[in-house]
Amino acid sequence: MKFRDRMEWIFRIALLAFILMSVAFLSAITAMRFAIQGREVVMPNVVGQKMPEAEQMLRGRGIGVQVEDRTYNPVPVDMVLRQSPPPGMKVKVGQSAHVIVSLGPQSATIPTLIDLTLRTARIELLRGGLQTGEVSSAYLGGTGNDVVLQQDPAPGTSNVTSPHVDMLVSLGPRPAAYVMPELIGQSLNEAESKLTGIGLKSPKLTLTPLPGGLHGTVLGQTPARGARLEASTQVELQIAE
Repeated sequence: MKFRDRMEWIFRIALLAFILMSVAFLSAITAMRFAIQGREVVMPNVVGQKMPEAEQMLRGRGIGVQVEDRTYNPVPVDMVLRQSPPPGMKVKVGQSAHVIVSLGPQSATIPTLIDLTLRTARIELLRGGLQTGEVSSAYLGGTGNDVVLQQDPAPGTSNVTSPHVDMLVSLGPRPAAYVMPELIGQSLNEAESKLTGIGLKSPKLTLTPLPGGLHGTVLGQTPARGARLEASTQVELQIAE
């Protein structure tokens, strides 16, 4: 066997060995990953544990932890009140336990937030050791923008179990609304007059070559006829060039 042929043979053997070793290595990594991800453990009981101890116990079994809520309770602060999944259930490694944690005995009284701005109401809640709950909004004439209209729980309530206070906030008077007219086939002057006549601003124009078409005629419009518009809506018109 010539030297060159021998070197080519050695190279092919080495390349084949490298490929086989790579496949074996990747197969081992994949099998290990599936084994770890598919492994199950028993969910421990962390109710009655302080959060640091509960987190340590869960993470020791490869389970994460998420605090879903904090509520007032006679038990000490930072103690786990409820958990999900329940103790004894088999879960996959990497899954999270969802817990509700105690804020300790309730000592706050719900302040009056009505007629305050949302920003001021948030500050007032923080001062009282409370938290902003769900914030809903609605248009209401005769009120300023971003003003609290209603709250839950009501002002003065003291027997609450949650620190969250929900609020309904005003968006101010409802903006004027218009109905998009049909402008296709009209001249640009007619279309602009019709839009400004109902309170809308001048449209954005796009010129489109149209051999044989009438120069300055509206070929297309956005939004379409009948669409609900606000005064700030930008109407776009396609005009024959």
